Amino acid sequence: MAAFLGQFYDDRPIPKLILTSAEPAEVELLGEAFAMKANRKVEILRPQRGEKRQLVDDALTNAREALGRKVSESSAQSRLLAGVAEAFGLDADPERIEVYDNSHIMGTNAVGGMIVAGRDGFQKSQYRKFNIKGTDLTPGDDYGMMKEVFRRRFARLVKAEESGDSTTRPDLVLVDGGAGQLAASLEIFDELGIDDIAIVGVAKGPDRDAGLERFFLPGKPPFMLEPKSPVLYYLQRLRDEAHRFAIGTHRIKRAADMLKNPLDEIEGVGPGRKRALLHAFGSARGVSRASVEDLAKVDGVSSALAERIHGFFRKG
Repeated sequence: MAAFLGQFYDDRPIPKLILTSAEPAEVELLGEAFAMKANRKVEILRPQRGEKRQLVDDALTNAREALGRKVSESSAQSRLLAGVAEAFGLDADPERIEVYDNSHIMGTNAVGGMIVAGRDGFQKSQYRKFNIKGTDLTPGDDYGMMKEVFRRRFARLVKAEESGDSTTRPDLVLVDGGAGQLAASLEIFDELGIDDIAIVGVAKGPDRDAGLERFFLPGKPPFMLEPKSPVLYYLQRLRDEAHRFAIGTHRIKRAADMLKNPLDEIEGVGPGRKRALLHAFGSARGVSRASVEDLAKVDGVSSALAERIHGFFRKG
């Protein structure tokens, strides 16, 4: 109890009164240490009766129930991971599963998303987004986008492992897509010399029906799982979470892109002149249609700047 309290209040505000179900070792010394940190008296009390005792009993009940749920969920999760290992022929239950999906609209604002799951469920602090940077990609080239994501993610992994850090090595990689996406991903694995990470492509069923997914493993014919299999439901959840994360990241990027104003790209047009131009012409489109003479009438816009703005909207 003393060790727990010391750790718990290491980075939290210390209250005036702490109620416990068991008296901590060296309670007086601990109280003095807390008082010094909080700059006031701190009382640590193990109540025997009354309202304070009831509060402690309620907290103890809540803790027991939470622990029970945690153990139950952990047991269920372990069974699911064992089922995943059996379905995909893994040597052991996967401790870390990474799932990849891409999102774009006609190739614009393209992003890749990676989510991570394991024995404790979704590990959101491990999620990663990849802004697609390749300038030689054809808009909408899903295979090319997946290659870029894999090259960046796993080149970083190889570099980390060369320095002795293998904490983020996945036991299983799921790729949203069929044989084509799987082949693109395997191409990057071959390029980086990775041959010991299990990888599976998850293709949606006809008309994107959930329950009719086909799974693609290297060197094996595609197969399906039982429609009501708990393992299938679990894999669907993983894929849906990856899709949700990729879509959400794409929407944020698209919204930020939509907020950009072409006036921001013109040298000499700062926030003040930008406001004056938008006030005078209503929008960036209105500015683009204005003549040099009308632009020069705006407060703060010289003849030279008016020429530059006019030419910016007519280049090409």
